[in-house]
This record gives sequence, C-alpha cells and structure tokens, in this order.
Amino acid sequence: MLVLSRKKGESLMIGDQIEIVVLAAEGDTIKLGIQAPRNIEILRKEVYELIQNSNTEASEHKSDLDELKKMIKNRGN
Repeated sequence: MLVLSRKKGESLMIGDQIEIVVLAAEGDTIKLGIQAPRNIEILRKEVYELIQNSNTEASEHKSDLDELKKMIKNRGN
C-alpha cells in the first residue's frame, strides 16, 4: 500500500486520467474530490462490498433461476 501525506488543496494522480483532491480535513474526517472519466465507476468500499455480496448470493441461487425459466416457459403454453 502506498501511503501519502496531502494537505487541503493538494492532489494525487492515478494514471493520467484520475485525480484525487483533498478538499477539507476536520478531525478524523476528510473530504475528497475525484475527477475521473465517466466510464470509471467510483463507489465507497462498503457499497462496493454490498454489491459484490449481493452478486455472489444471486449467482448461488441457480435453482431459483431454473425455476423462473420453467415458469416463463409454462406461461407461454
């Protein structure tokens, strides 16, 4: 892990398209501004992990998907 010290108004670059700017720092909280191409998804880690867990759970319920396919097929008959 790279560890950097930055002050308000200072920034860092990730590659040549992503800039992270320190907007404010108060106590244990900092505010960051992120400039990145629109096709780069930016999520808080806890949201990212929730999505990953939901996707994992959904993929584990293959039998539910099979049952849904049967229901759709039977509906057409």
